[in-house]
Amino acid sequence: MKAFTGFAAAALVLALFGGAPARAQGLPAAAPESVGLSKERLDRFKTLIEQRIGEDKLAGAVVLVARRGKLAYFETFGLMDKATARPMAKDAIFRLYSMTKPIIAVAAMELYEEGKFDLRDPVSAYLPEFAAMKVAVTKTDPATGKPRTSLVPAARPITILDLLRHTSGLGYYATKDDKGKPFYEPYGINRPDLDLAEWVKALAKAPLIHQPGTTFEYSYSIDVVGRLIEIWSGQPLEQFLAARVFTPLHMPDTGFFVPPEKHDRLATLYSPDPIGAVDDEGIRALGGPIVPVVGGQAIAFDQNPRHPSGGGGLVSTTMDYGRFLQMLANGGELDGVRLLSPKTVDLIGTDVLGDLAQGGGAPWTGDGFGLTMEISRGPGPTGTLSTRGSYDWGGLASTQMFVDPQEKLVGVLMTQVLPSSPYWGRMLRQLATQAIVEEEPK
Repeated sequence: MKAFTGFAAAALVLALFGGAPARAQGLPAAAPESVGLSKERLDRFKTLIEQRIGEDKLAGAVVLVARRGKLAYFETFGLMDKATARPMAKDAIFRLYSMTKPIIAVAAMELYEEGKFDLRDPVSAYLPEFAAMKVAVTKTDPATGKPRTSLVPAARPITILDLLRHTSGLGYYATKDDKGKPFYEPYGINRPDLDLAEWVKALAKAPLIHQPGTTFEYSYSIDVVGRLIEIWSGQPLEQFLAARVFTPLHMPDTGFFVPPEKHDRLATLYSPDPIGAVDDEGIRALGGPIVPVVGGQAIAFDQNPRHPSGGGGLVSTTMDYGRFLQMLANGGELDGVRLLSPKTVDLIGTDVLGDLAQGGGAPWTGDGFGLTMEISRGPGPTGTLSTRGSYDWGGLASTQMFVDPQEKLVGVLMTQVLPSSPYWGRMLRQLATQAIVEEEPK
């Protein structure tokens, strides 16, 4: 991966993280009723979140709801840090984890619109290390009754579409081999000294866990897309994102690290102690009161990483991310700046998973999957208030977002509690949507 040097590096850091050129920019505000929402109903967020704070399930949160391009609700709750009693701030910075993925999809599709690739292209056309992949197949040995893994050739190449919809055959760090050991451990992908290009080469040495194009398996696929963006653009990933997404959308607090002058705005990361079970009851199934996470996942994001993770490495604020979502809700444009064609945004939000098998981390019942995000198939199949064709995603630390193009509604909920669960994604969508008192024409 190319390194930053001299004036270019200084200018990029200045533009992204401080100094006169970078100014946080909001969305135009409006009374909820003027955009067809009820303020009284939106205030149900306050009741719910303050209840969870009182139960010591959250330290604090920020919620943003916008409709018809106008900011209708933007409120803070609780604390950024319990030990110092710092109140939650609207400009608090949060670890996005997997809410990084939709940003990577937009960046990739900007290059798609330039003809840099086709979604049906084999990944190996740009990353030769993914040619001649093998697939690990585990069967029960009839003689011993124990699982036994063998390798078979991939039936077809991995495509770019496979990466963006998680049907590449790759897995994630939680995947185990037939001996119960982490599947990717022998290949060295946890080494901190690898840059993104080296890391992808290490990943490609591992066998796939499904045949390409056959099964949804939540995976490192979007990290590979991050490397492809570097190849297609000729720029380091962080530089391309800054130039083509963050700067045009006025997202000055979004990036792969938090500079020293902003470090006091990074919300503390918490986890229940003990964690307990996580199931469909969501946060109510978690264990004891929350305590700060130390080490590991609680990294300080205080320096540019050698391996910027397109799958989960960004930090951002609620408003920065709200502006990103508003661009999608607007069909690819915000404040006169167009990142994508409306047709491309439609493709990102289209269910491209269909009836394929669902493995680990699959969408919840009744939902489909687009380019890095879950796509609602409507209230009938899902049993929710979600509009058909709306989309959402979340992050490991319980950050959540959704876009409802039909109702011109976007929502963001930011907090920092590991692990995530379906609960907060459901509550964000449910409480924002039930506040609609004037539907959009169908």
